[in-house]
Amino acid sequence: MQRSHLAARRLRVGCLALAAVGAIAMAGMPGSVGRAAAASRPAHSGNALYWGAWIGTQFTGTEAPWDMRAVSAFQRLVNGKGLSMIALSSPFEDCYRKPCTSYSFPAAQFQKIRNYGAIPFFNWGSNAAPIQPNKSRYALKQVIAGRYDSYIRTWASAAARWRHPFFLRFDWEMNGKWYPWGWGANGNGPRDFVLAWRHVHDIFKSAGASNATWVWCPNVDPGGVFGPLQAMYPGGAYVDWTCLDVYNRATPWLSFDALFRSTYDVVKALAPTKPMVLAEVATTGRGGSKPDWIHGLLTNLSRRYPNVRGILWFEKYASGFDWPIETSTASKRAFARAISSPMYVGSTFSSLPNGPVQPPR
Repeated sequence: MQRSHLAARRLRVGCLALAAVGAIAMAGMPGSVGRAAAASRPAHSGNALYWGAWIGTQFTGTEAPWDMRAVSAFQRLVNGKGLSMIALSSPFEDCYRKPCTSYSFPAAQFQKIRNYGAIPFFNWGSNAAPIQPNKSRYALKQVIAGRYDSYIRTWASAAARWRHPFFLRFDWEMNGKWYPWGWGANGNGPRDFVLAWRHVHDIFKSAGASNATWVWCPNVDPGGVFGPLQAMYPGGAYVDWTCLDVYNRATPWLSFDALFRSTYDVVKALAPTKPMVLAEVATTGRGGSKPDWIHGLLTNLSRRYPNVRGILWFEKYASGFDWPIETSTASKRAFARAISSPMYVGSTFSSLPNGPVQPPR
């Protein structure tokens, strides 16, 4: 991304705001691997999984990938295990300044991630920073009507020119009301999300951006209080990977299985052949054992949930919650020990070929 230091800082602030809103609102809630890398990987039981993190500012004052030293600092916490995905985000527009200005395709940041050996996992929201959940300018009907077509086409064309694969998680957690694109927010109707998703997807297709891997990502809903996922699924032709976000906020304390299983089953029924990624996962240490929660998640994930082929830890402090793994020595050790399994693939993807990202082997 070719932006001034101030603009880059505003983008990072926007990214933090997007993540914080989701963390507040949650209710309790590659192309193929190179042959040499695959051949050198030790045998393991269960499916191989990509793994990574959405890394905050606590290490260097600047989040990754703008400062890749943050990745190095996080990697040291896990005994040097390389990440295979690194998350970042931006909305459509920066409205901290007036008039609002558009965020461009972050080619420089994507390239840093690829040079490291990971796959960019980009969270892209059809809104502005700062977030205003009920701002009519960003209602889904505006996207459907073409208000942002020129911007989307420019962004998609730049993505196509970059030529390398990346995950694109567009308008995530749509079954809640805390984002402008959410179910029941901002005047959005039952079919608006599907129509907006397909509209943006079709622009990417026309721009030749086949390197974008489309990730459809609701929030887990163990209590059945959010919007019905069946009405918001764009269809198999428009989705490459499914996804879920899972937070244990200890209200009450719940196991990963209690939070995840029911929504996993719904998504699996909707898209039984699609690989799934957990784009935001974390637990607080209040009210229960954070090390045990982490251990149970990472050691049982592949066996209990075979559709899951990737996981990103939410490695940020947000809304007063202690999400990062380093909040206790025991939590850090539990994460490092579990992620050391060869089931979790490392940073071997600097030469990943163009095209939608396939599950690891």
